Amino acid sequence: MKLVDLGCGPKKYPGSFGVDVHQFPGVDQVVDFNKPNWPIADDTFDAARSCQVIEHVGDTKIFLKEIHRICKHGAEVYIETPHFSWIDSWNDPTHVWHFSSGWYRCMLKGEYLSYVVGEFELVKSEIEFNKTIRSLIPRLLAFIMGNESYEKHYAFIFPARNIRTTLRVIKK
Repeated sequence: MKLVDLGCGPKKYPGSFGVDVHQFPGVDQVVDFNKPNWPIADDTFDAARSCQVIEHVGDTKIFLKEIHRICKHGAEVYIETPHFSWIDSWNDPTHVWHFSSGWYRCMLKGEYLSYVVGEFELVKSEIEFNKTIRSLIPRLLAFIMGNESYEKHYAFIFPARNIRTTLRVIKK
């Protein structure tokens, strides 16, 4: 399986092809994630991962369109980003966006952004909470009420930590 680690930094995922905006040790390709036409061939990868990166990208449409282009049909794309309620989402001045649990919905088959970036299918998406006793409250609220209702009413009282989403690339 050929895996691309987008925004790998100096700690590239073992066995992956590392892509970053900076030439850190181990980076295989330097790319500006805000510009189209990355110097990577179409349909190259079976899987992609991007951990704590998408919130730094100014143009997420270009970023996701390029991921769609360089991945093969059926490729799984794992994206992790801070939840908007977590302090780490706000204390880094290089964060451009703050995501909620449904950030990916507009790219699913038939939705408006799928016509711009390409179609994706949801494999799974989850909110990660801290591993403390206090975090049992928001876990229970999200489980009972659903993620959206938890976010609307309780996210800033009981913050979440990250959003972990796996999408599948759909190509015709």
